[in-house]
Amino acid sequence: MAGKKKTTKKHKIIAKKSKKSAPKVAKPSAKKKVVKVKKVSPKKVKPKGKKIVSTKKPLVKKLVKKIAKPVVKKIVVKKVAAKVSKKEESDLHKPLKVKEPKIVIPNIPPQVVYPDKNALKARVKTLLISQPRPESEKNPYLELAHKLNIKVDFRHFIKIEGISTKEFRQQRINLTEHNAVILTSRNAVDHFYRVCGEMRYNVPETTKYFCLNEATAYYLQKYIQYRKRKIFFGNGTIADLAEALRKNKEEHFLLPVADVHREEKIIDVLDLLKLRYKKAVIYHTVSADLSDYNGVLNYDMLVFFTPAGIKSLFKNFPNFKQGDMRIAAYGATTVVALHQHNLRIDIAAPNPEAPSMVMALENYIKEANKR
Repeated sequence: MAGKKKTTKKHKIIAKKSKKSAPKVAKPSAKKKVVKVKKVSPKKVKPKGKKIVSTKKPLVKKLVKKIAKPVVKKIVVKKVAAKVSKKEESDLHKPLKVKEPKIVIPNIPPQVVYPDKNALKARVKTLLISQPRPESEKNPYLELAHKLNIKVDFRHFIKIEGISTKEFRQQRINLTEHNAVILTSRNAVDHFYRVCGEMRYNVPETTKYFCLNEATAYYLQKYIQYRKRKIFFGNGTIADLAEALRKNKEEHFLLPVADVHREEKIIDVLDLLKLRYKKAVIYHTVSADLSDYNGVLNYDMLVFFTPAGIKSLFKNFPNFKQGDMRIAAYGATTVVALHQHNLRIDIAAPNPEAPSMVMALENYIKEANKR
């Protein structure tokens, strides 16, 4: 056959070697491809760019979550602790508030006094009270007069005179050093501002006022704007102001008084509270002019409240004799002054039966006028 080539043994050996050396290419069958497409579920197919996670990894995630929870809590605790520490740091800069022990001011009542054993019991129709006439008609003495049908007159046996600037300078008091004032009466208010005016001292708005009673506090409106000032007042005694004074113990206090004053209790309280204060005499108590009586007092009873009133009595009536005239005295110092002049005390107050002068007069007159 002319078209066919003859194959020798050499050619057969070479063909076998080439078959062995050539890599076998596995042709995927159509059946397998179909099976793979059918068996692959969309659940197992992962999105591109993410690796297939084994079944063990979710367990690791759960453990990580369990461990991560307390870590978050620790972070929160740290933040809270940091906030607390800042507060503590700010508190360190603040001054420590030390609770001071409360100082109890003893409320000592006035010394009890009684009338003399040889006191008279006679009818009373006219009465002279050694005090200025009250502005209001609603006064206990006027009500007593209406109730018992007696005549009551008022006459101040003493008067107040302010001291001169020369006398004030002799006390060596610097008004600028004091930023708080303790006022005991309206006279103290009037003469305090009078002295300040004569000394050309303008009382600053920051000055604090401590008044024994409400009436004295409201009287300050005559000189200051009440709402713009710090004003404290009590019910008539220094013990009522003890707490307010203690809270302002850093202030320098000024206590305006008369030359003959009765502020011993106030001074005792100021010393007890250990306050820095100075006593300033700003007015004198002198005897009033009673020459219009022409040396005769036609009254059944005289009522005295201070030793200065008795001093004025003997200055205006040097030949005074008591006789059947009844004398009422209020307070231990007044009783002592009457005894020094050998006068009889028919009515005395305060005492358990009559804590006030009005009550003592009422008890006496009711009993005496029955006869």
